[in-house]
Amino acid sequence: MMKGQLGGLMKQVQQMQDKMKQAQDALQHIEVTGEAGGGLCRITMTCKNEVRRVFIDDSLFADDKEMLEDLIAAALNDAARKAEAVTQEKMGGVTSGLPVPPGFKMPF
Repeated sequence: MMKGQLGGLMKQVQQMQDKMKQAQDALQHIEVTGEAGGGLCRITMTCKNEVRRVFIDDSLFADDKEMLEDLIAAALNDAARKAEAVTQEKMGGVTSGLPVPPGFKMPF
């Protein structure tokens, strides 16, 4: 590889790192909401997996504790899946144009 090509590749890598940092910083402000029980249990979290709000409809307190725990877990898992999808979408554009091997996954 010629010196100029290596320098150009290093410049691309630096630009990608800068874009990745900006995208990661933005993810801490993007919120997603996971739901369970038809919206009776909702958890709002950032794409950095920081839980911001938990909503439990009053009607669920009359039900058994185990069902409520299951709904909370389901809502949290739903929010985590949504956060992961948004993260992959936002971070996927960062590596576009960089010659990375097929199937290579960047650590986000």
